[in-house]
Formats: sequence, structure tokens, C-alpha cells
Amino acid sequence: MAKTVLITGASSGIGKSTAIYLAQCGYNVYGAARRIEKMEELKTYGIITLPIDVTKDESMKACVEQIFEEAGRIDILINNAGFGLYGSIEDVSMEEAKYQLEVNVFGAMRLTQLVLAKMRENRYGKIVNISSIAGKVVMPFGGWYHASKFAIEALSDAMRVEVKQFGIDVIVIEPGGIKSEWGDIAAESLMRTSGKTAYGKLAAAFKKIFTLMAENDPEPIVIAKLIKKAIEAAHPKTRYVGGYMAKPVLLLRKILSDKMLDKLMLKQALKK
Repeated sequence: MAKTVLITGASSGIGKSTAIYLAQCGYNVYGAARRIEKMEELKTYGIITLPIDVTKDESMKACVEQIFEEAGRIDILINNAGFGLYGSIEDVSMEEAKYQLEVNVFGAMRLTQLVLAKMRENRYGKIVNISSIAGKVVMPFGGWYHASKFAIEALSDAMRVEVKQFGIDVIVIEPGGIKSEWGDIAAESLMRTSGKTAYGKLAAAFKKIFTLMAENDPEPIVIAKLIKKAIEAAHPKTRYVGGYMAKPVLLLRKILSDKMLDKLMLKQALKK
């Protein structure tokens, strides 16, 4: 019997690629996103598309209840919905900061709460949380985004031990650079928020890093294949890493002091 998968943020990037890839591999896939009109292509792969807004409880409940009614279960939840809010800590409004955490953290955890009872009943489940190397290494102007990914890492570690007794695995995916809308949205957010403030010159310098990444980022299928490997492993690792510069950056985080890493990032950003 095909496993049933729910993946959020399925309208683009990693979410879209993973939904298509898993459907091609025989999974029963439900793709969910706010932008339902951007998921038309998914239907050609036999993927069932559903609207979801991970900041609204009633929307998440309706999505999960429909899948339970139609498929009877959700075997694998892939919490992929999210975005990158960039700007200096001083410039980002509290309203925007709260929305960043609402989408990237509270939405993912609430959706997880909604599927766990059925997974416990079935004595089987995979919770896949899409974090980032940004959950381990912090870049200036990304404080609120990094905070959301650090939170996902911590919550995943706690939950992994809590639910293991019920046959449920919690898996963290840590992408580096990947071709998607993410980089453009983050760069636009950075310049809109801090481009004309006291931080403008430094913000413009760090924007170059997004440009550099975009030139080298691999297609999101790299992460889709990583997710498939993780959910099919008899004993999955707690974390899987992939994408542009992911492993080198995490290695630097381990071997360099905080101030050395700060200096390296500034040097990279301020290069002519």
C-alpha cells in the first residue's frame, strides 16, 4: 500500500520538486500551499492539491481532515512551507518578525500536532522538517529567519525523543543554496527593509552573497532525493545535508571561532 504524504509549500522550489518526485516514485502525495493556482502542474502527476495557510488554524485543520477522510492516514508530513525575512534587527518591525516565526515555526509545529495522534495510533510516521544550514550558521541581516530555523532544529530534537516510542521518526533536512524563489524574495526583503537605512551600505554588500549563491545553486531535485532517502531508511539519520556550500559552511562553523567566522563573512561580502 502506497504511503500517504502531505507536503506544505508545494507551489514552488523544494516543495514542488519533492511532491513531483515522490509521486513519480509511487507515493500518494498531497501538495498544499496558499497559492493553489501555482499547483496546477502537480495534478498532471496524480498529486492532490489542497489550499493551506499555515498561519490559520482552521485552514490547517481543514487540510488534515480532508486527507484523513480520503486516505485514512498521513504517513509522512513534510513541513516545507516557509520564507526568508531579511533586514537588520533594528529595521525589521515586530509585526514582520512575528509573522516570520508564525509561518516558519508555529505553522509547522501546529500542523505536526494535528497529524501526530493518528501516527501514534498507527504506530508509524515520519515528520520531516525542512530547516537549513541557516539553522546552524548565522548571517547578518537574517536574524529573524535564522531564529526560525534554530527553533525548528531545537523543536525537532525534543520531539524526536518524545515520539520515538510510538514508531515515529523526526528528520531534519538542512539545505544549503538551492535554485528557487527563496533567494530573490530574501534579497528583495533585505533591500526593502534596510537598503535605505543606516545599514544600507552593508546590506548592499551582503546582497551580493545572494547573487553569488544564485549562480551556483543546484536544482531542488537534489533535496527531493535526499528526502526520499531519509524517509525510506530503516533507521534514518537525525539530519541530512545537501545543496550549494552546505557541507563546507557547516564544517567552517565547527572549526572557526565566532569572531573568525564573522570576519570571514565580512571579507566575502565586502570583496570588490
